[in-house]
Amino acid sequence: MAFLVRKFQQAVKAVARSPMLGRDPRSLQFETDINRLFLYTSYNRLGENGEEKDAEELIDMATRASVSDQRKQVHENVHFQIKNICEAMDEALLPDVGLNQPVPVTGIPKRPQGSGLSFVVGKGTASTNIPAIPATRPLNHHELSQALKDRIGYRLDIKPSQISHKDAGQGLFVSGQAQIGSVLAFYPGVIYSPAYYRYIPGYPRIDASNSYLITRYDGNLINAQPWGTGGLTREYWDGTDCLNIRASNVSESPQSGSDRVWRLLNNPLDSNNKKFGDLIERRNPLAFAHFANHPPKDTVPNAMVCAYDFPLSEKDMRVYIPNVVFGGSETANMKRFGSFWFKSWSGSRKTEESESAVLRALVLVATRIVCDEELYLNYRLSNAKRWPEWYVPVDSDEDKRRWG
Repeated sequence: MAFLVRKFQQAVKAVARSPMLGRDPRSLQFETDINRLFLYTSYNRLGENGEEKDAEELIDMATRASVSDQRKQVHENVHFQIKNICEAMDEALLPDVGLNQPVPVTGIPKRPQGSGLSFVVGKGTASTNIPAIPATRPLNHHELSQALKDRIGYRLDIKPSQISHKDAGQGLFVSGQAQIGSVLAFYPGVIYSPAYYRYIPGYPRIDASNSYLITRYDGNLINAQPWGTGGLTREYWDGTDCLNIRASNVSESPQSGSDRVWRLLNNPLDSNNKKFGDLIERRNPLAFAHFANHPPKDTVPNAMVCAYDFPLSEKDMRVYIPNVVFGGSETANMKRFGSFWFKSWSGSRKTEESESAVLRALVLVATRIVCDEELYLNYRLSNAKRWPEWYVPVDSDEDKRRWG
């Protein structure tokens, strides 16, 4: 097993050094990341019974398969793991019922009271279609977390970071052992497509008081601040809860020229009908990816971000995906020009991707065996802005390509 680990790690390093064809630096980095994720998650899928010939075949596939095919395989590998994680949480939470008996329900939930984000998401959006909540065992977060560890081998803990910096704050720790390519954590919160960036709290300086933001390559942004540390039960969640978790102390600065141009080119949207929300298990013990810190100097990250398009057809799993989409099922086709996003005026034409019913989420994947240690994630901050003093680039070339 140790031999296969070394073989895969060598293959990943070779991928990082090899020249790749792409339209621009951003595409190059995207393809490199997909290639790495293909190797990591495929290795995990092999399991402990994997043989050397299987590993060699996967490594060979990583050099020959198209980026599109590798991306599909990554999604399949990740979905396979998440399905197992969801089944494990079902085993821990759902009461014992007969095969043909319906799961009892606790009634129609009350909509949460307004909060600091109620203005952002729109007041008075109560829906008559809020689902009834199935009864679950009265486990608290710690009990559910331990039950999950008993089934998959690891759990997550939030405690003071081991980074020796005054701004390190809380860190995310793995208790137990996770293999290479394991899905370690979900990045929870509200998903904003580029069409709804202006509704992110604090826009246009959205990061002035919020360090829990992350952007996928496709432009979808996830705001984990409303999620905080989760909740105490399974509930209908519309993203309006905002717990007092650590935030950046960066002061708000005047609008830049690009901010003013954005406002001129985009008319405000009517927020009154932006209904969204879903039945979510707020005790999800893996919904803490937003607490993973950037590694200190001379420390290699042990996790990386992986885009995960959760298929909404998987209704039994939906409750464990800790995300809601701002605006609900309403979609808007957008095109990117430089640093700006514009509505597409392509009429009724729809791409295969836009027609698919998916939740554009993110998860963290282990890049090596992780055992009883803090998780570190390469933040890849853009060099277009001044870096905070704690930020030391892991790979400056990767950062430039990511934002190229």
